[in-house]
Amino acid sequence: MTEVLRPRRHTWRVGALAFLLPVALGTGAGAQTPPAAWAPSAPVAAAPQVVRNPLPIAADFNVAQIESLAQTLVANQKVPGLAMAIVHKGRVVSVRGFGITDVSAAEPVDAHTVFRLASLSKAFAGTLTGLLVNDGSLRWDNKVTQYLPNFQLSDPNATRNVTVANVVSQSTGLPRNSLDRDLEAYTPYSTLTHRLANVPLSCQPGTCYGYQNVAFSLIGDVVFAATGKFYGQEVQRRILKPLGMNDASVGMEGLEASPRWAHPHVHGRGGWVPVMPKSTYYPVLPAAGVNASATDMAQWLLAHTGYRPDVLSPSLLATLHQPLVNTPGETRASAWRRERLSSAGYAIGWRVYNYAGNTLVFHGGAVQGYRGAVAMLPDRDFGVALLWNSESSLPSALVPTILDRALGIPGSRWMKEDFDEPTQFVNNDEDGAGASANKSTAAPH
Repeated sequence: MTEVLRPRRHTWRVGALAFLLPVALGTGAGAQTPPAAWAPSAPVAAAPQVVRNPLPIAADFNVAQIESLAQTLVANQKVPGLAMAIVHKGRVVSVRGFGITDVSAAEPVDAHTVFRLASLSKAFAGTLTGLLVNDGSLRWDNKVTQYLPNFQLSDPNATRNVTVANVVSQSTGLPRNSLDRDLEAYTPYSTLTHRLANVPLSCQPGTCYGYQNVAFSLIGDVVFAATGKFYGQEVQRRILKPLGMNDASVGMEGLEASPRWAHPHVHGRGGWVPVMPKSTYYPVLPAAGVNASATDMAQWLLAHTGYRPDVLSPSLLATLHQPLVNTPGETRASAWRRERLSSAGYAIGWRVYNYAGNTLVFHGGAVQGYRGAVAMLPDRDFGVALLWNSESSLPSALVPTILDRALGIPGSRWMKEDFDEPTQFVNNDEDGAGASANKSTAAPH
């Protein structure tokens, strides 16, 4: 049975992964002695007042206009429902729901309506790993075989060398979306991890990028081996509860136990058709297992823009947001990426882009009937999260629209701004989909 885990209510440089920054290192059983310059951060008893001096966003940035654009997306059920959170300088400036949870039983989406996060979950896995590194339970450069002695890749040398950091930075050496088709066919996760030994490698670990869901989720096994606690329990204990993400949960039963949750929708002859959530991708909790509301995502954004140092220290955020492997294809993946991005990399559960000269920390996600995106401008203490309950790609264009307005960038518009019919987009972009030809069933990359 799926574990139900809910908190109680109450200019950067990209390089191959040879070594991580000294500040990223932690100690663990059998770990190497850290460099002399390294020292663990002192624990913080309570959230201190954060003193920051971020770059400004555009003076004419108008939250009400962004909310109006979001409202147009649910008009006439262009998409059934949408939730949005925007933060700036440690404040939640918008957290709202738009549209309905289910076209067959129309309840409004609100700030506490829960959505599947799909691959937005990967940042939670990376963050938990970083927390365990900080407290000495893991090291980034520990070998996976130290925790999983039976783990094998097709190349014995790669098996010996793949590290914890390789797993969560998508640089294991495996080809893109390895075994996703089998995952979508409900092959047990334990079987899939053994089948990794039969997948020919694209490169040696740490030398190229290959987006994974199955291999990425090995981090959950590593967490259990290192702590004796289930991955989902640690996400709840170390992240959801401390950050006050009180609507959030892990797993299928967590979603369905939510007081209010958005039902997934697929295209049908008469428009949107609600379906029951598929368990596909819930077996890989680190890759795609978290559920959350807009209210939860606002707290997540505040933490990752530096305003919860009691939970996520500045040094940890710097490590998590540091690109470790180049992803050059991302600069060509869509119209807004082609026009705005000058470089792209994968960090620890996050994508990191140079967006018109600004560091952008980003990830997208999609499983059947759900999509979402998170985008942050760390230097400006600004972040936005969008979650929606359909296969539509229309809301994707709202992300670069919001970023351009926050940065005061004129020029190309990614969605029509006549507010009456915002259906024409310069791009039809998503962060991608898994290996399946039926993209509605796949987790994104």
